Amino acid sequence: MEDHREALRKIITTLAVKNEEIQSFIYSLKQMLLNVEANSTKVQEDLEEEFQSLLSMLEELKEGMLMKIKQDRASRTYELQNQLSACTRALESSEELLEMANHTLQAADSEDFLQAAKQIKDSVTMAPAFRLSLKAKVSDNMSHLMVDFAQERQMLQGLTFLPVPSTPMIDLAESLVADNCVTLVWRMPDEDSKIDHYVLEYRRTNFEGPPRLKEDQPWMVVEGIRHTEYTLTGLKFDMKYMNFRVKACNKAVAGEFSEPVTLETPAFMFRLDASTSHQNLRVDDLAVEWDAMGGKVQDIKAREKDGKGRTASPVNSPARGTPSPKRMSSGRGGRDRFTAESYTVLGDTLIDGGDHYWEVRYEPDSKAFGVGVAYRSLGRFEQLGKTSASWCLHVNNWLQVSFTAKHANKVKVLDAPVPDCLGVHCDFHQGLLSFYNARTKQLLHTFKAKFTQPLLPAFTVWCGSFHVTTGLQVPSSVRCLQKRGSATSSSNTSLS
Repeated sequence: MEDHREALRKIITTLAVKNEEIQSFIYSLKQMLLNVEANSTKVQEDLEEEFQSLLSMLEELKEGMLMKIKQDRASRTYELQNQLSACTRALESSEELLEMANHTLQAADSEDFLQAAKQIKDSVTMAPAFRLSLKAKVSDNMSHLMVDFAQERQMLQGLTFLPVPSTPMIDLAESLVADNCVTLVWRMPDEDSKIDHYVLEYRRTNFEGPPRLKEDQPWMVVEGIRHTEYTLTGLKFDMKYMNFRVKACNKAVAGEFSEPVTLETPAFMFRLDASTSHQNLRVDDLAVEWDAMGGKVQDIKAREKDGKGRTASPVNSPARGTPSPKRMSSGRGGRDRFTAESYTVLGDTLIDGGDHYWEVRYEPDSKAFGVGVAYRSLGRFEQLGKTSASWCLHVNNWLQVSFTAKHANKVKVLDAPVPDCLGVHCDFHQGLLSFYNARTKQLLHTFKAKFTQPLLPAFTVWCGSFHVTTGLQVPSSVRCLQKRGSATSSSNTSLS
């Protein structure tokens, strides 16, 4: 009996789900009917507007061409009328002279005849009839203003609705991921002169392979691309991959999106582990501020008061979806991890291979600041660079300004301007830890060591603040410097 009830419940559940699907589909169909009405009205209005624009343009062209004919006719008429008037006056004068000559010829008095003949001869010499050109100044031919619209008529007869653009194809072989930039290249299957622009969409993801239908991250849109190539710059690779798709658009309609592609965006991503920070350091995501009143204690109390007792541990952060296996669990928690004058905080992700890069910008007015790496075993009283478990660059603005490299309590003074933003490059297997001016990529110092344990990004600040930028790829300029051997010059390896 109970089995039958359970079977019936399953049937009821199945029917309820199916009914919900049908209701959703019915709603979708009704919405589509409304959309058909609205969209058909819009395209009809657009069509009428386009034809009206075309007719207006033809009417303007017609008026302009008619005006040209009228102007040409008026000009020719003026010239011919003037020439006709001049010829008429010359003819009248010539006829008077002819009559006078005939009358003189019939005269009997020889003396009068000679005088009259001389006058006629002088008059004929000056007569307008002999100074006139008997060639028309202009032609009566108007064939240069004839038209033949056969080709245009054929074009007009070919007017039709705009075709939907073809679907672009992304060329992975030509696309490139480097320096936190992505250059995407695509091509059209057929040449289409009607294409006006392209639309590119991209989103971050932690999943390899074809993009999933449902993804936490929204598509970001880049519109108005005029060429079949586009470079996204200044990206932060805080997830492992990025999805891309592109579509072509003409003046009226967009085509289908290309088949989405997934590109790997390898970068070193970590957060500051608030559970490791000194009690006088207030940690907020990737920003740290020194607080003489014990900022960390106050911060924890405030969050507990607000019902947000969890620390800023990256385990609770959605940065990469799933925690990295190299990400540390909060071990020696509380404010006892670092104490006394070790104003230190560590990153939360271990470095045990490969090469990685991150940047840190510190407040120039900080009395002291340090950045580097450390073994996880760094003691709670130990300051960065003062034991063999840590390496760092240190800036001191207290009493006497200094810019130094520190390791195992050995100090090397650096002869370089102190930048406000430092880049850190760690090549674990090569045993290289290099520091750069993050803006100019000038090499400041390199430690060469044999790392025997996994490393953690490490930071220290006193009476100041700093902000870390992660999700960065190793810059191409840094790789080039390393390949040329700059990272192993003798002047930079005295503290290894």
